[in-house]
Order: sequence, then C-alpha cells, then structure tokens
Amino acid sequence: MLLLAGLGNPGPRYADNRHNIGCMAVDEIVRRHSFSPWRSRFQALCAEGSLAGEKVLALKPQTYMNESGRAVGEALRFYKLAPEDVIVLYDEIDLAPGKLRVKQGGGTGGHNGIRSLEAHIGKDFWRVRLGVGHPGDKDLVHGHVLSDFAKADKVWLDKLLDAVSAEIPLLAAGEAPRFMSRVAEVMSPPRPHKPKPEDRPKPAKDGESAALPSPKSDD
Repeated sequence: MLLLAGLGNPGPRYADNRHNIGCMAVDEIVRRHSFSPWRSRFQALCAEGSLAGEKVLALKPQTYMNESGRAVGEALRFYKLAPEDVIVLYDEIDLAPGKLRVKQGGGTGGHNGIRSLEAHIGKDFWRVRLGVGHPGDKDLVHGHVLSDFAKADKVWLDKLLDAVSAEIPLLAAGEAPRFMSRVAEVMSPPRPHKPKPEDRPKPAKDGESAALPSPKSDD
C-alpha cells in the first residue's frame, strides 16, 4: 500500500495558491484514476484507489501546511507503513515553473510542510517537487507562494497537472526515472528533426531545376 499526500492549506481561500499545487496534483490524480469520494480521516481528506495494481490512499492534510506531518504520520501508523511507502507532492520555488523532480529522502529546502513531515515520519519518504518559480527576492517568497497562480500560468499548470496524473502509475510502480522523463517530454517535447545536408535539395544552376535527393533503397 502507498500513501499519496498532496501538501497545501485547507479551505477555498488557499485553493488556488502556488503553495497548494501539491493538493491540485492529488485532486487530478484522484479524478483521473476514479478514486473513491473524499472523506475525513486522519486530520485529512482521504480517497482510496489503486495505481499500477497497488492500493493507494490519497491524502490532503487539513492541518495547514506547517503541521502536515501530523496527518500523514497518523495515517502511516494506522496502516503500519514505512516512510518509503509515502509519496509527497509539493511546491518548489527553486525549480522553474512546470519543472518536476523526484527523489527519496533529502533536506527540507526551507519548506515548512516537509519539515513537519520529517519531524513526524523521518526523512525516507518520496518527494515530488513541483516547480512554481522564485520571485527573485527572498523577502517576497512568502507572498509569492501564498498568492494565486496568475492567468498566464494556467497554460503550463494545466499541462503539468495532466502529465503528473497520467504518468503517476509509473512512480507507484517504482519507476521514478521513467516517471520524470515522461513528464519532462510532455512539458518540453523534443524539437522536430532537422534534415541532414545530404537530404536537402541541391541549389539549381541557371536553367536547371532543383535536384531532389535520390530515393534511398530498402536493399
């Protein structure tokens, strides 16, 4: 069994904040993969479902960001799970908007929700960091994360949430590198192939038609 936690602050006032992108991602996962309706448990909103054949409890702490670990810790102890069975999705100001990184363990990066989780369940949980960008001045960080996404952000935000929800079964199956690469492909698709010099039409001389490349034989 896995716990899939999306961090944020409860209530409509905070619903569209950058700080709540983890909750937004879990909402989209629950919707796409037809989890059960949300209900209150463990000081959180919880929904049950499965990903890649694995039973999953999706969880949105209702304790405010700074106390996120209380809800996750309570659920973890109830199901007798280990920290490595927990996947946490949250905002990351040190990643450009739309970027994503996944790792197990690590530091808090100054994130109060992650600091609370480490205090309650240790450091060995999986972290899905969702980039929301940095305001450029550390004194502006608090206002930045507690502000709503701008209308211009909706293009990349919807794309990211859709990609994360579509590819999350890979992460549930233990394929973190493949999950990251698939999401990255959606967010930054490869550039179109440029033709090689030998494939390009040769410039025509005066009075001649342009020479097209000879068809390649299958032999």
